[in-house]
Amino acid sequence: MSEPDLIFRIEGGVGRISLNRPLAIHALTHGMCQAMLAALVAWKADPAVRLVMIDHASGRGFCAGGDIRMLAESGYGDGREGAAFFHLEYQLNHLMFVYPKPIVAFVDGIVMGGGAGISLPCPFRVATERTTFAMPETAIGLFPDVGGSWHLTRLPKRAGWWLGLTGARIKAADSARLGLTTHTVAFDALDALKAAICENPAALESLLAAADTPPGPAPVDEHLAEIEQAFSTDSIEDVIAALEAGSPWAQEQATVVKTRSPQSMKVTWRLLAAAAAAADFADVMRLEYRVSSRIIRTHDFLQGVRAAIVVKDNDPRWYPPTLTDTPDAAIDRLLADLPPGQEWTPLKP
Repeated sequence: MSEPDLIFRIEGGVGRISLNRPLAIHALTHGMCQAMLAALVAWKADPAVRLVMIDHASGRGFCAGGDIRMLAESGYGDGREGAAFFHLEYQLNHLMFVYPKPIVAFVDGIVMGGGAGISLPCPFRVATERTTFAMPETAIGLFPDVGGSWHLTRLPKRAGWWLGLTGARIKAADSARLGLTTHTVAFDALDALKAAICENPAALESLLAAADTPPGPAPVDEHLAEIEQAFSTDSIEDVIAALEAGSPWAQEQATVVKTRSPQSMKVTWRLLAAAAAAADFADVMRLEYRVSSRIIRTHDFLQGVRAAIVVKDNDPRWYPPTLTDTPDAAIDRLLADLPPGQEWTPLKP
């Protein structure tokens, strides 16, 4: 018998959700998002649940993202299944963002894409020495969604723009330095910490503080000034020029940027700028949904999935092939309002 993709239980006063697709690094499916939403809605009204805990049952990562193969298959058709997944996933992200009870996410191992979407809204985010964070969507013709544009633009020194545009992978020390995680706890200490929280949910903050272990120097500190300078410019083209005129590390970042989908780079830049000025998380989710529901049917996304996941030759053929060739009008169409009745909406009470 196959195991469930999610494990739900209530221990003490803690509602627990454990992701349980280890062979897929717990990538989220439509059914998983639906079940998580249902549990969170039920626990919201349950006085026996004092807080919510999210982790993964086993394997080398918390969550590697969403069901990319399904999205590509949908994109080759009418895109409806993919759009329905994004609509539901974003409702989950939004509910977690506004949830009235504390949520603590244990983000051990790989945290990418959709994994960021179900952890960054949580007020408590616990990393381990095994944590690796990334928003690598521009490498497959997507963009940092699931509220990524909101969260990334609220990091210091424009570091979120760097992460979102390059897809750079960072470890626990950098995650802590940038505020992507709130605590760092040794992997071997996780089980005891979780048990202590379940035994005494009211002591959550003090238990986390007691277990918190400084992760050491953050390598990103060496580059933050250069990141801030380069990514505070007026366009992607200006970013590339600033990076190419910088240190060897900055020049490496420029090389990475130039390998990404030009369409994704331009749409990500526009979304980050909009999210940075936004006052409401729901408005950002609505804008991201306009793009995601359309971009899965574009050449670059289907090409990106082919190169990274299907054929795995890591040689995507972007079209248009350069930033110069990518017209602003194409980006405007991705960001445009959807027809009446098709816009994203938060989960109704």
